[in-house]
Amino acid sequence: MPLKNEFVTTMTDVKISREDLKRLRTLRILPNLFKIPLFISIMGLLTWLAWTSESGLIRWSAYIGLGYLWMSMVTFMHDATHNTLFAEKWENWTFGIIAMVPLMASFISFKEDHMDHHRYNRSYRDPDAFTMGKRGVADFIAFYAYIIAGAVLSFVHFNLIYPIQRFNRRKWAIHLSEILLKTACYWALIAWAQKNGVLAKTLEVWLIPVFFFSLFNSMRFIAEHYETPWNEGQLLGSRTVTSNPLHSFFWNNINWHIGHHVYPAVPWYNLVELHNMMKPGLEERGAIIDKSYLAVFFKALVRGPETEERLKTALEKRRTTTGGPVPVAVQPVPGKI
Repeated sequence: MPLKNEFVTTMTDVKISREDLKRLRTLRILPNLFKIPLFISIMGLLTWLAWTSESGLIRWSAYIGLGYLWMSMVTFMHDATHNTLFAEKWENWTFGIIAMVPLMASFISFKEDHMDHHRYNRSYRDPDAFTMGKRGVADFIAFYAYIIAGAVLSFVHFNLIYPIQRFNRRKWAIHLSEILLKTACYWALIAWAQKNGVLAKTLEVWLIPVFFFSLFNSMRFIAEHYETPWNEGQLLGSRTVTSNPLHSFFWNNINWHIGHHVYPAVPWYNLVELHNMMKPGLEERGAIIDKSYLAVFFKALVRGPETEERLKTALEKRRTTTGGPVPVAVQPVPGKI
């Protein structure tokens, strides 16, 4: 048996005691029982405002708020992909499938894609590494199309492209079952809306927030890895955005992203503590930590798709500007996702 003060070493060489790691990985139900009903209640209120208000300002504010809160639900769903939202796997699967119904994407497809992202983070085998290429026409189209129409591209990717490329019979069966469930839900909603003469209003209250969610998701998604060292593992290939307490609260600490990539079995409510434990090691390794989602996203908008050569230049400029250490990788040690 390991000693109480023995340390475990991941591919980052940032050391956390086994006792602390075990404690941080322990699931607690109360944070979820508080926040999930709270967010659903706020979304219900915003939906009611968008449905009933005659004021364009109130309606569009509600749409933006709903899009922002869909990010909250998706970050819960993200924990479900790692089986860290609830204790039982079936509970995580149930939540994940239900949460993805309004967003029209397959949970199993997202889950499998996301596991590949963790395995091959910031490498050419990473399914999410579309920001890296040769800056050809196709690279620019993919990069800016994702920012503008991420929801549409995600629909195609998760429902069609990824399953065709990766799924076996069992996964196809689950995927098709999800599609049947979504089809039944959409049919019931549209039939009800048509019967009551509110189809246009129903689609507006449903789809406009999904568009705003797509914009928020693109900002977050790109900021998590854009211009981090290429093919250097989990710690160096991820960015933590300290951001502000509002984002951390409503987006369930997804901004503390390095800790999540290094220790993905740690649930959302322990990521801040994990970051504080890892902080000396992060500073020593030259990990990428920024203060603002918007600042990183705006930089990405201006600079466009990456190349390995441009990335080296950007990292050197960052090191010169900040005076920080050069990002340092260590030999990887296989770890559990």
